[in-house]
Amino acid sequence: MTTTRRAFGALAAGAAVAALTPGTASAGPRHRRLIAHDDFRRGLGKWAVELQDGGTVTAARGVLEIDVPSGATVWFKQRLEGPYVLEYTATPVSEGGVNDRVSDLNNFWNATDVRSPEDLFATPRGGALEEYDYLRTYYAGYGANYNTTTRLRRYVGEAGVRPLVYDYTEPLLVANRPHRVRVVSDGSTVQWWNNGRLVFDYRDPEPYTSGHFAFRTVWSHFRIAEFRVWQSR
Repeated sequence: MTTTRRAFGALAAGAAVAALTPGTASAGPRHRRLIAHDDFRRGLGKWAVELQDGGTVTAARGVLEIDVPSGATVWFKQRLEGPYVLEYTATPVSEGGVNDRVSDLNNFWNATDVRSPEDLFATPRGGALEEYDYLRTYYAGYGANYNTTTRLRRYVGEAGVRPLVYDYTEPLLVANRPHRVRVVSDGSTVQWWNNGRLVFDYRDPEPYTSGHFAFRTVWSHFRIAEFRVWQSR
C-alpha cells in the first residue's frame, strides 16, 4: 500500500464538488432504510468494551461517554454489511478532567479478525493498539498523536503491519465542539466525513465490504450521540 501525503485543501475542494452532485454519498441517508441505531438510553447492551487500563464507558441519557486513561475500543456488536452510511456525533471534552486530553477520535470499520474471521469477539483483546494488528479493517485516526495527525490506514491482518493510505496534519479536533462523522462503505468506495467535509476518499481495489464498527481512542474523554446506520442503496 502506497502512502499518500497531500494537501487536505485539494481533497476538500473535491468534496465541495461531490456535495453538489445528486446521488452521491454526501447527499445524506434520506429515504434509505435504517439498519442499526442506538439512542444511548438503555446501557451498553449493543456494545462490547475493551479497555487497556480501565476508565469508564457508559451509555445513558442519550450519550455514550468514554473517559479513559489509555487505549479503549468500543465495538458495535452487530456486524454490518455494505453498502451503508454510518453517522454519529462526537464531542471531545476539555473541562479539566484527568483524561480530558483532546486527541484520538478514531474508528475501525468493516473489521474482521484473521484468527476468528466468523466471530470478531472469539479472540480476546485488552485495548492496547498492537492487539488489533490481526484485524483486516479500515482505521481512521482523526486528531491523533496529541491532536497533530489525521490518518487513514488499511490493516491487513499481520502483526506490526498497519499500511498507511492518507497522512494529514489537518483537519484536527476542536475541543468541546460537536464533530458530526459520516462513514461510507459502498463497494470499493471508502469515505470518512467530518462536519460535511470529506476527509478521506479512497477507492480500494480489494475492498473490505462487511464487518464490525468501533469507536477507538487513547487517553481522552468523548461524548457520543446519534448513532445511526443506513442502507445506502
